[in-house]
Amino acid sequence: MRVDIQGVVTEGFEPVRDAFARNFEVLGDRGAAVAVYREGRKVVDLWGGTKDANGTEPWAEDTAQIVRSATKGVAAAVPLLLHQRGLLDLDAPVGSYWPEFKAGGKDRTLVRDLLAHRAGLPALERGLSAAEAADGVSGPRAVAAQQPYWEPGTGHGYHAQTFSWLLSELVLRATGRTVGGILAEEIAEPLGLEFWIGLPETEVHRVGRVAPVDPPASAGLLKTRPKRNVSEAYADPRSLTRRAFAAIDPLPDENDPAYRAAELPASNGIGTARALARFYAAAIGVVEDGARIFTPATTALAGKELSAGPDRVLVVNTRFGPGYMLHGPASPLLSPASFGHPGRGGSLAFADPDAGIGFGYVTNAHAKSVTADPRAQALVRALRAALTA
Repeated sequence: MRVDIQGVVTEGFEPVRDAFARNFEVLGDRGAAVAVYREGRKVVDLWGGTKDANGTEPWAEDTAQIVRSATKGVAAAVPLLLHQRGLLDLDAPVGSYWPEFKAGGKDRTLVRDLLAHRAGLPALERGLSAAEAADGVSGPRAVAAQQPYWEPGTGHGYHAQTFSWLLSELVLRATGRTVGGILAEEIAEPLGLEFWIGLPETEVHRVGRVAPVDPPASAGLLKTRPKRNVSEAYADPRSLTRRAFAAIDPLPDENDPAYRAAELPASNGIGTARALARFYAAAIGVVEDGARIFTPATTALAGKELSAGPDRVLVVNTRFGPGYMLHGPASPLLSPASFGHPGRGGSLAFADPDAGIGFGYVTNAHAKSVTADPRAQALVRALRAALTA
């Protein structure tokens, strides 16, 4: 569908606007926004379509959306900020902060293992209900009691949902504060970010409703079959892949106000593309008003490889730093130094220190993609073309 694209682009970044418009016309977007910072300055800030995926109210400048696992990258700034301040030791055992976590042979699991998806805890023996997942007690209790699926630190596998309870309880035990609270008070407020883990009631009116969508038949996308082992892993209810994504069972209603108000650092962050782009710009340098999040040493740590190779959950090769997904030469992102996180179904946010880029894309039309949504990839390719023109 054709939509009226709102917002601004700095001269030279018009290819991003063209790609954004094409996402609506060809790739099935219904409501979305994209923003880019370059060397601390905003150069792209665009939005279009409808606030609700199946609605008619226009997407406004301040419309926010749930970004699923792109939340992980923002949440990861909290433990790194605590580490920067000497309040969290990445080389300490998790059990030194959270004694109950030592159960089941996890006493030597390090904080860095937890952040880099090496803790061996991607799934639970029993999936939690949405209410249990959000209550702040059941999730941490379940992962603390869970016996790991592999010896912690010896391999990695994406902790799609359990990352919420692992990170939340670690931070709570280390500081007495929640991830969402620290994010709000020490990152979002100073930087003016419209991003929340635990949506305040005062912001509910801004958030659109999401819905699953299929790309239109006219998209002209190259039809590729996933590798057989990947397809089988997602289809088999007994596989670690399926069980990891079903740690909340049944899947929660992401439009439910109670779910949005909970603090789930793996999956229910809500914000604008502008906030995500500014966040990552401030993670790698100074933004327009002189603010930044990390020291140069912490920025380097954020992009440091801690896990690489076959992922026991995603069944493909992946790379992770401390909470961030990393990228290689074959990635559509700008350089191997980039770090960030996609959200299953479309959203993407990342930093590229080499190019000085902070990028954010959010959508209310959730496709079936896990880490490589064609809409986000099209925007990044257009950004790369703008930078190299």
